[in-house]
Amino acid sequence: MDPVVVLVLTLSCLFLLSLWKQSSERRKLPPGPTPLPVIGNFLQIDGKNINQTFTKLSKAYGPVFTLYLGGQPTVVLHGYEAVKEALIDHGEEFAGRGRLPVFDKVVKGMGVAFSSGNIWKDTRRLSLMTLRNLGMGKRSIEDRVQEEAQCLVEELRKTNGSPCDPTFILGCAPCNVICSIIFQNRFDYKDEDFLNLMQRLNENTHILSSPWLQEKHNQLLNNTHEHLAATVTDLFIGGTETISTTMRYALLLLLKHPHVTAKVQEEIDRVVGRHRSPCMQDRSQMPYTDAMIHEVQRFIDFVPNSLPHAVTCDVKFRNYLIPKGTTVIASLSSVLNDNKEFPNPEMFDPGHFLDEKGNFKKSDYFMPFSTGKRICAGEGLARMELFLFLTTILQNFKLKPLVHPKDIDTTPVLTGLASVPPSFQLCFIPV
Repeated sequence: MDPVVVLVLTLSCLFLLSLWKQSSERRKLPPGPTPLPVIGNFLQIDGKNINQTFTKLSKAYGPVFTLYLGGQPTVVLHGYEAVKEALIDHGEEFAGRGRLPVFDKVVKGMGVAFSSGNIWKDTRRLSLMTLRNLGMGKRSIEDRVQEEAQCLVEELRKTNGSPCDPTFILGCAPCNVICSIIFQNRFDYKDEDFLNLMQRLNENTHILSSPWLQEKHNQLLNNTHEHLAATVTDLFIGGTETISTTMRYALLLLLKHPHVTAKVQEEIDRVVGRHRSPCMQDRSQMPYTDAMIHEVQRFIDFVPNSLPHAVTCDVKFRNYLIPKGTTVIASLSSVLNDNKEFPNPEMFDPGHFLDEKGNFKKSDYFMPFSTGKRICAGEGLARMELFLFLTTILQNFKLKPLVHPKDIDTTPVLTGLASVPPSFQLCFIPV
């Protein structure tokens, strides 16, 4: 038989087999757009605005739908009810970690953030226990954050009110907090080893902020030291870049909305004054500042789709059968931008977290740290750092933009795994 004919017949058989396999799987999975063989639904996804694609598909197929990223199905959860039902009500079944090749470039599926099963459970338990032993959650950590906040202020004073890009300085402060926890020592912002660490963390963040693709990948955990190194890397990435990026975005939004800045600084002057450092006890008396920080986290939508989950066993969910190992994407963006919970969610408004009397108002829809079994292990430390760093900066400086507030663009420049603010400069004017 002609080799060309054999090739055509073989490809045709593979094509038909692929169609049959997808058709068989799709009968049990949640509904979704018809995938093409091999490439799945990639052509139907806008890589520059994945969230918009998810919103459009949820209107067509409901809050739980299936996409094929290549030949593998991925279940997408859209909206508060679907995310809560899966990650909280069925937390154990949805506690696996989905795989993306961009993760493997950084930590190869190891550590606490990217592992699954018993390895993940043991690593998370060990990490939390170790961090508690090193002081996390205790008064000593607050003292370290307050100390670092003063070091941050001194570095900002050295700019002498001149225009500066705050990216590097804002990254140093939370990185030093993690250093003080893990190494029991902080570093000068010009220390050579510290600068090298900052550079590597920045490179990793840019990799993780690039558009994502799925592919099959299996990595056996065979090196304990490498696993421990990956776990420490997770702590630095989770404890440095997320906080510094959120602070940078906060300053940009405060420049854009000077009336918000004025209200926050009035509250700081009234509650804290100028002669002592802000502390966590102040937060309960500063509802507007607390609301502003929550609104920054809601508005910037830092990790729009969380890290991918995977089901740990065959799961019956909303009358669908999701096979063990299926990747699950939880659209945190759809929760943080719910227009019933947050009227006009596209607007930056601390009022989203205030009641009619001006008291702070909690919301179950506030999920910037994700939710369920895979919620960020450092949430408590992150909240502390954001409050103490931002209030200390605003206690000591007026923020002066280089352009009119209406001309400030707050659109993120990278929207892959994480949303990163555009580069900008401002002047820190001592008060």
